[in-house]
This record gives sequence, C-alpha cells and structure tokens, in this order.
Amino acid sequence: MYVTMTLEHLEETFTRYEIARILGARSLQLAMDAPVLLKMTKEEEELLNFDTLRIAEKEFVSGVLPITVKRPLPKRSDKQIKKLTEEEIKERLEKQAEQEKKEMAKMEEKTEAVEEREEKEIEQEGEIMEIAQPEDEAVEEDEGMGEEI
Repeated sequence: MYVTMTLEHLEETFTRYEIARILGARSLQLAMDAPVLLKMTKEEEELLNFDTLRIAEKEFVSGVLPITVKRPLPKRSDKQIKKLTEEEIKERLEKQAEQEKKEMAKMEEKTEAVEEREEKEIEQEGEIMEIAQPEDEAVEEDEGMGEEI
C-alpha cells in the first residue's frame, strides 16, 4: 500500500507510460540477475515474494535508480505571428491569383511554341500521309479482283 501511494505522488513528475517503461526495464534487469540497489533483509525479500516488479517499484520509489527520462519538446521560435486583417488576406489572394494566371499564360505559350515547332518539322519533312483519291481506290480493287480467279 505504501508503494502505490508514493507512485501516485511520482506521477506528478513522470507520466504513467514513463513509469511503466522504467519499472519494466528495471524488472527485466533484475530478472537477468542484476544486483539489487537497495539493502534488503531476507524477510523483506520474502515479503516481496522475490517478485522483480515489486523490487523495481521499491527501488523506483526510494529514488536509487540511475535511469533518466528524455522528453522531446517542441522547439521554441522567436518569430511572432500576427493576425492578418481581411484587407491583407484579400491582397494576398489577389497576388496569388495573378501569379497563377501568369504561370498559366507561360504554360500556354510553351505548349503553343512546341506545337508550332512540331508543325514546322512536319512541313519540312513533307507529308506523312497522302490524301486518298477515289481513282487510287478503284485501281486497288481491280488488282485485288484479278488475283482471286
């Protein structure tokens, strides 16, 4: 009962997860034959029933464990954030819209330039496909008919 009262008192310093981690680590050390850091009589050991978790709790409460807890804390920044007025928000949105329009115009110019370049290349190479004339189709049909017989 004495142990639980002081563990509740230690919860002001450590979180319950940190306490569980510390006790579990020390209990594992004791289970692997680590020396007990408290001087205990045989009667006290028998009273604790040689339970490594209870021995770890007793060591933790007495403050003899050389275990530290490192907590990652957020970094502080000296930069102050001010609240924007509605006018400033509108100005920023307008600037952003203008930038997007400029980017879209640049993209369109690039695509038009690429298309023009491709058209010039096609003109220089000549026509890829010729336009089919009705006379060409008639000649092909006559040639095909003669082979079947």
